[in-house]
Amino acid sequence: MAIVDAMQQHVVASPGRAVLLGLFCTPVLILVLNILRQLVVPRDPSLPPEVFHWIPFIGSTISYGNDPLIFFFKCREKYGDVFTFVLLGRKVTVALGAKGNNFVLGGKSTAFSARDAYTHLTTPIFGKDVVYDVPNEVFMEQKKFVKVGLSTKSFRAYVGMFEQEVDDFMRSDQAFIIWQMNDINEWGCFDVTDVMAQITILTASRTLQGKEVRSGLDKSFSALYNDLDGGFTPLNFMFPNLPLESYRRRDEAHKKMSEYYTDIIRKRRELGHSDEPDMISALMDQKYRNGRPFRDHETAHLMIALLMAGQHTSSASGSWTLLHLAHNVEVQEALYQEQVEHFGNPDGSFRPMTYEGFRKLLVLDSVIRETLRMHPPIHSIMRYVRSDVPVPATLAAPSKDGIYVVPKGHYVLASAAVSQVDPHIWVNPMKWDPTRWSDPEGVAAQAFKTDSDENGEKIDYGFGAVSKGTESPYQPFGAGRHRCIGEQFAYLQLGVVISSIIRKVEVLLDDGITEIPENNYHVCLIVDRFSADHDHNAEETSECPLQTQKI
Repeated sequence: MAIVDAMQQHVVASPGRAVLLGLFCTPVLILVLNILRQLVVPRDPSLPPEVFHWIPFIGSTISYGNDPLIFFFKCREKYGDVFTFVLLGRKVTVALGAKGNNFVLGGKSTAFSARDAYTHLTTPIFGKDVVYDVPNEVFMEQKKFVKVGLSTKSFRAYVGMFEQEVDDFMRSDQAFIIWQMNDINEWGCFDVTDVMAQITILTASRTLQGKEVRSGLDKSFSALYNDLDGGFTPLNFMFPNLPLESYRRRDEAHKKMSEYYTDIIRKRRELGHSDEPDMISALMDQKYRNGRPFRDHETAHLMIALLMAGQHTSSASGSWTLLHLAHNVEVQEALYQEQVEHFGNPDGSFRPMTYEGFRKLLVLDSVIRETLRMHPPIHSIMRYVRSDVPVPATLAAPSKDGIYVVPKGHYVLASAAVSQVDPHIWVNPMKWDPTRWSDPEGVAAQAFKTDSDENGEKIDYGFGAVSKGTESPYQPFGAGRHRCIGEQFAYLQLGVVISSIIRKVEVLLDDGITEIPENNYHVCLIVDRFSADHDHNAEETSECPLQTQKI
């Protein structure tokens, strides 16, 4: 009592000091209690092990955000394939490896919900009544509508459009001024990330988005895109509605972009829209199973989703591919000779590529697969846990007779980026080696067969039969019901763009650069090509210039 009385007298006599003492002691007390809770308080043995962290709420956010793969591999060494970490106040249970991928991505939507994990982030950007703003069964119908626009007939038309856009860009952009001058003795230089970002949106707008969008690409459209893109940040993921300028710009950009697409649709209806080989045309006359027409604002919002979904991932994949080719000139030469073999003319020129001819390019196929293995568009896929879910003992267990249970309210996370560079699975996993895909009995070929389910399971989640692929260690486009519906488009776009560039110029890393740049995870949250899964702190290239010389 004497101590308490003395403290009361001190507080009365020096209230300012007491406030300062409280401000200092409270955080310290919180840290101490957080540490004691983890080290002293008995842990429920049915819960997966939790990654130790010093600061409550922040948890392991910084370690995960700086380099998720290093974070995951370190945690696996200490805790095994299943563990939980704190991400800005959220409990996230990670399941690694091929079995972990299957546990998360092959789980029932009634237990693992993508909608609950992402709707607060995507709806302000995409708009109402599409993707994660609707029940899962409606979203699956919408994916079926999109699939109509991704037909083989459309792909045949897209090949020439892709080629033409790349050719027009290279003939007009200052990045290729030396090539334009037809000087075979000089080397030019361009920033690969900047060039691929521009080519990606040009080729996508010319094909999927439609001729009106392509002709309307200007600074005002780019500004709207950038303001929308600014809504894909960790801050938006945590706090979807704050009174900040970036949020206001996001909402205003969505309104204008929605009106832009709706106006295109209205004008097409007034003029009697033709059968254009683009997505707007494919979506305009769709109907749900109950007979309700797909409304114009839904079409507009789905077009926004498609625009936002593919830009970062396609651009980054193209950048990585060019960087690796610049660093491996022998592979680059093999790629060029493959173009000569399949499309070359006697005078040294090239015939236009065709869809059927594209499918025969085995070197290009291996180059793309290997790039996607090392630099997948998605490194983290999350689901919200709606009910307690037991972890299969074959994946992880606390003891011989026990099981782990992921509690309701947690998030679960799968990372194909880990299984795609796992040294327990792949030989020299951090070496970019396209030849690994040439061995029909090798690990790569077997992983691809499992991903594409060549020998087995096709499942119709409501948008047509697709490969399940959830048990494969190779999943560059996700797996299960949210497998990327646009993967064939993305593959075709990337392949034709890279081939078109390699036909015209030889690329090398700039003087003084001898190694491929490190992955840069300190960028925005992005949505993968209409799988509508999110790449948390997306893996992109650091800025890196390439040298070019006319062939």
